[in-house]
Amino acid sequence: MEVRTQGIRLLMNMLLLLVTTVDFGDFQRHDSAFPQVVPNRQQFFELESISISCEGLNGLTGWRVMKKTKGHVRPCASTWETSTGPCNISNAYPSSDSGEYWCEIAGIQTTNTVNITVTGGPVILDSPVNPVTEGDNMALHCRKKDKKSNFTADFYKSGISIGHRPTVSMMNPTVSKSDEGVYKCSISDTGESAESWLIVRSLETRAQTEDSYFHLYLGVGVSMMVLLLLLAGLLYWLKYQQKIQGHTEEMPLTQKASEVESTQATYAVITKPRMMKESRAASWSVCSPERPAHL
Repeated sequence: MEVRTQGIRLLMNMLLLLVTTVDFGDFQRHDSAFPQVVPNRQQFFELESISISCEGLNGLTGWRVMKKTKGHVRPCASTWETSTGPCNISNAYPSSDSGEYWCEIAGIQTTNTVNITVTGGPVILDSPVNPVTEGDNMALHCRKKDKKSNFTADFYKSGISIGHRPTVSMMNPTVSKSDEGVYKCSISDTGESAESWLIVRSLETRAQTEDSYFHLYLGVGVSMMVLLLLLAGLLYWLKYQQKIQGHTEEMPLTQKASEVESTQATYAVITKPRMMKESRAASWSVCSPERPAHL
């Protein structure tokens, strides 16, 4: 029974490793190298709601969103016990929620970091939180906390003005590597936003990513084959151990039967001469005449 329990436990561990490998491959396939932030922007007004999750890791358990604020690293959730799963911030504050965020499993960081800025000011820049790729469309928006009034905005890249936009939005239909940099916006008589870094991935980087996915899939396939072979070997080993255990349990019965036969044979050898002696004594007493008493 102990051998069987150990075998089943080993089998379950191997199956868990297989599922983890496949699901982690699925996580990478979704291009989830960054946490998913909703709304998809880097800057937020104070008291806004923010959701940070690791969508590609939904098939696994134990993943959590971590954050680093003012040099301190801790789970995004309020307590470690309840920190697995998405992190939902209902009322964001600049002091406690501005910082770096990433995903991890079992203490191992599994994504890159994203930067979130929560401001108490009246203006924010709405820019993508994750990198954009060359050739994609990109839009930058300048948002005012007071949405009722009409306004115009100025956009800056690396401190240099790049245009005055009455629509408070700057559209770029074809992003290039040259668009990468630090952006901010300002609104007259209101204020300016914080700065955010826009990352642009080259097409070569995308090709390298796809190539890395191919190697990942190949590694997952090889891992599955190796695990299947190990499972087959484990099943054969369990069957062999059960056979040996059954043979061992039958041995005492065989030995007991041999001891009984040996005892019976010994008893027959010992009792046979005694029976012959008693038979002769009886014959002698019958055949011999009784002698007269001596006078």
